[in-house]
Amino acid sequence: KVFACEPEWAALTKELAGDQASIYTATNALQDPHQVQAKPSLIAAVRNAELMVCTGAELEVGWLPVLLRQSGNPAVQTGQPGQFNAADYVRKLEVPTRLDRADGDVHASGNPHIQTDPRNIAAVAQALAKRLAEVDAMHAAVYQSRLADFNTRWNQAMTRWTQAATPLKGMPIVVQHKGFPYLEAWLGLNQIVSLEPKPGVEPSSAYLSTVLAQLQKQPAKVIIRAAYNDGRGSQWLSDRAHIPVAVLPFTVGGSDKAKDLFGLFDDTIEQLLKASKG
Repeated sequence: KVFACEPEWAALTKELAGDQASIYTATNALQDPHQVQAKPSLIAAVRNAELMVCTGAELEVGWLPVLLRQSGNPAVQTGQPGQFNAADYVRKLEVPTRLDRADGDVHASGNPHIQTDPRNIAAVAQALAKRLAEVDAMHAAVYQSRLADFNTRWNQAMTRWTQAATPLKGMPIVVQHKGFPYLEAWLGLNQIVSLEPKPGVEPSSAYLSTVLAQLQKQPAKVIIRAAYNDGRGSQWLSDRAHIPVAVLPFTVGGSDKAKDLFGLFDDTIEQLLKASKG
């Protein structure tokens, strides 16, 4: 019984565990993963879980501690084998040099949105398969076999995505929320400015006007936002700066095509290429 905090980890667990796991997903692609209500249904799901698979890196800090406390489930508490945090297994970007609430929604251990780089998914898959075998030793061989199969398919897909995305290298972009540093690092995108004056702070019309003025001096080709973001700010800027908006799925379920992890990156690359051509 697996409790997955975000759809990407539910999808990865499904790839690695198949029928050996029943998976409960706490959030969906059109929800802001920072802001989730600790509802009784979530508490019940944590209470029954044998393994919890989350991002960590403080992404769920606003709601997961409440679930852990109220569930009373010792198996998935911090430090136990039943709690798996994906961000522990990748190199974090945007690690702050100072922590001050005045800087907005800043995460102490770095940007938690690791799922936008398929190389991170590959690293997490290795660690998650090992953890599945640890908490369910009886089926360890199944997890290893499925990991090997996933690795083969994933490596082939990564080669395909990287080749398809070659025209995007160096492309200047605007982001709505600082949710894409890993995608930017993977594809070589060049972030000019964010629509949020500080992480997690919605832009005022005055701030959007300063962004517009900045883009007149330093143009960008595409505005990027996640499917769950409110689109008004990016549309306002798009209309005035004449730059297309690429709405990226951000996680599994964020678009009709992003039905699994492979579809997530297929659609991400497709949307970026389409927007880059205007």
